[in-house]
Amino acid sequence: MGKKGKRTLVAAVIGLTLLFGISYATNDELLVVHYGVATGKLSEVVRFAVITDLHSCRYGSGQSELLTAVDVQEPDAVFFVGDIFDDDLPRANAEKVIYALAQRYPCYYVSGNHEYWSKEVDELKTIIRDAGVTVLEGNSTRLEINGQKIDLCGVDDPTYIGIQAVEKQLETAYEEMMEAGQGESDLPVILLAHRPELIGNYLPYGYDMVLSGHAHGGQWRIPKLLNGLIAPDQGLFPPYAGGRYEFGDTVMIVSRGLARESTRVPRVFNPPELVIVDFS
Repeated sequence: MGKKGKRTLVAAVIGLTLLFGISYATNDELLVVHYGVATGKLSEVVRFAVITDLHSCRYGSGQSELLTAVDVQEPDAVFFVGDIFDDDLPRANAEKVIYALAQRYPCYYVSGNHEYWSKEVDELKTIIRDAGVTVLEGNSTRLEINGQKIDLCGVDDPTYIGIQAVEKQLETAYEEMMEAGQGESDLPVILLAHRPELIGNYLPYGYDMVLSGHAHGGQWRIPKLLNGLIAPDQGLFPPYAGGRYEFGDTVMIVSRGLARESTRVPRVFNPPELVIVDFS
């Protein structure tokens, strides 16, 4: 082989290596991520599927990829933690997921910023309620699963309504829960809230677990070196890009979300994820 042929071969190898590396780094196949959160307040494990930041993205024909992934995990309930709809993409993909899962599992929803940006948040909430999903917006409800009781609270995203309105919702949900609890203060308590950066507002209420999204995993990641490059409302090197965070007796799980084609910048080493939490 002559010098020209060798240079061509080297260039081809380098090109293929780069192509493979880029393809691997930007892989957007759905990942199922498991967490365990133990409070010591339940006698049996309860499993939750957490869906955030779907942004009405497509997951196969009829959303079969995502729906099958949920079914395989056999959750006891499904939590929709904001930005299930998008303000640009059509509603159809989000609606298919909501209607399908609501027929199979108890489902609960809180809003995200994109539902507000669509300027149709009230209409979207009506669609969600009509599907049989419980909408939480500054209130609480009690889950009874396998004879075990869990209190669940949820607040709206602060977009347009403001942080003070969310703080009021936190107070209202807590008071409602306490009134309904009739002294059952030993029950585990979960909060659904789209934005993880507001953890300081959530902690005073003593939740055992907070479930959030919004950060999209920091968009670009370097495994074991950089958990996230940039996230909405957190900026560069976000402290709550995705994963598990502990604050005394409170555990916050931040999903990296399910956004794919809705993102303007490709996700790097940051595949979309379905979060499964085994709660006990």
